[in-house]
Amino acid sequence: MEKDIKKDVNYYMSLPYTYVIQQITDESGTYYYARILELDGCQSTGDTFEDAYESIKEAMEGWLEVKLQHGDPIPEPIGDESFSGKFVIRLPKSLHKKLVVEAKKEGVSLNQYALYKLSK
Repeated sequence: MEKDIKKDVNYYMSLPYTYVIQQITDESGTYYYARILELDGCQSTGDTFEDAYESIKEAMEGWLEVKLQHGDPIPEPIGDESFSGKFVIRLPKSLHKKLVVEAKKEGVSLNQYALYKLSK
């Protein structure tokens, strides 16, 4: 029988969440904005990248504590196994034709050409 995992703050802090830290320059100056992609509203700032990283870890801990206190659901990180590598997209016939023509000019399949265009 498998032992139940205690899902406390330490459990969630150890999971591989997606940290997004970006440099911002606006009327207040230059700073770094950080957020945890999977945790809606979990965000912070810092004067340097390192400050923002430390600040978001503190914010995340507080965010998790509040959610746990209130019994709110906490999303876990989405793993790579959740993605098949395929998705369907509908486009106008004219764009489909244009992409096929461009792929032929490049001597590649439509799939390879679309992948190239999306990865830019």
